[in-house]
Amino acid sequence: MSPNRVAFVTPGSYPLPSPGSSSVERVVENIVPLLTPHIEPRIYGRTAKHLPRRGVYRGVACHRYPAVSKQAYIREVGTALRAYGPQLVVVENRPLYVLRLRKRRPHARIWLNLHSSTFLSPSRISPSSLRESFRQAERIIVNSEYLRDVAARLVPEAGSKLRVVHLGVESDRFPSQYSLAGSQMREQLRTVRGWHGRKVLLFMGRLIPRKGVHHLLRILPDLVEAHPDILLVVVGSAFYGSHRMTPYTRQLHRLGNKFPAHVKFVPYVPYSEVPSWFVAADLAVVPSDRREAFGLVNVEAMACGLPVVGTRAGGMKEVIEEGVTGFLVDPDHPQAELKERLIWLMHNDDLRAFLGQRARERVEQLFTWEQSAARWLELLQEGGYV
Repeated sequence: MSPNRVAFVTPGSYPLPSPGSSSVERVVENIVPLLTPHIEPRIYGRTAKHLPRRGVYRGVACHRYPAVSKQAYIREVGTALRAYGPQLVVVENRPLYVLRLRKRRPHARIWLNLHSSTFLSPSRISPSSLRESFRQAERIIVNSEYLRDVAARLVPEAGSKLRVVHLGVESDRFPSQYSLAGSQMREQLRTVRGWHGRKVLLFMGRLIPRKGVHHLLRILPDLVEAHPDILLVVVGSAFYGSHRMTPYTRQLHRLGNKFPAHVKFVPYVPYSEVPSWFVAADLAVVPSDRREAFGLVNVEAMACGLPVVGTRAGGMKEVIEEGVTGFLVDPDHPQAELKERLIWLMHNDDLRAFLGQRARERVEQLFTWEQSAARWLELLQEGGYV
């Protein structure tokens, strides 16, 4: 018997694959190919100059459409779905798309895969439309228990539809600094970058207020006083795939410019280069606010053998094990605890090594894409699609 056809509809914001895409596309491009041959998946996304309208990515058919507007994009995808006739449509992170696709395919079975709480807010969708989109969805997949709780509070009657699938990492591409390959890579990178003799703190992510980089820069004077060899490396920009500045990023640069020997800003880097920054660092810092649903950056850092100091917020509590793979601080008043933890960890090489090795072990046990795909297959089997 032929496997069931399952369509995955991305938001249409970024092409797939792409070095400058968001985490939504990254999740799709890593999990969906692992679902074959149990299903026949097809990915729908936006066009790009370097990609054909129809192609294949890691064995999965990809159909791409212009995204001049969200309405035009979802209209074209809806027409294509009618011709394809999948047994299941999975909408990625856009509750409104559930309603729009339902109008075009009244009898379709639709799942909603939520990656964050952003598109659940009233500024993105009215409460009545959110309730209706949840009612229309057969299943609602979320990436953390935290996000399940958020969704259940907003639409309590949809609680029985919610299922958790934690995200993962490519453990081969993100080598532990304690492996032979990782240690060699680390030594070479630190030599090239002039990092020998430095204690390197790494922030990786978008430079937007809710990611909390300003907290790090405001405690930097105390970190430098305690550790004159410290180097804070901030990798990222305000927008995916762009170096464009904003008032917030300019504020960060003003703070950092007071300590030019201790701060390095690295604009947005292609995803292929991300492992090289983690494996060469000593410690990852993720000072996000309470809305961090999961945070792929956490498992990517942990895979490279880095302890992570994050906030006791969102889904990060499910990823970082307090005192075992890193530490968690108060998200509402993080600076005092961040300063204390970072100074302590920079003093203690043995503790960093212990936490970093436990971090890699935790990733291998719980947070790989293979494990994410296995959970997806469980849910597809539960729904009768496998």
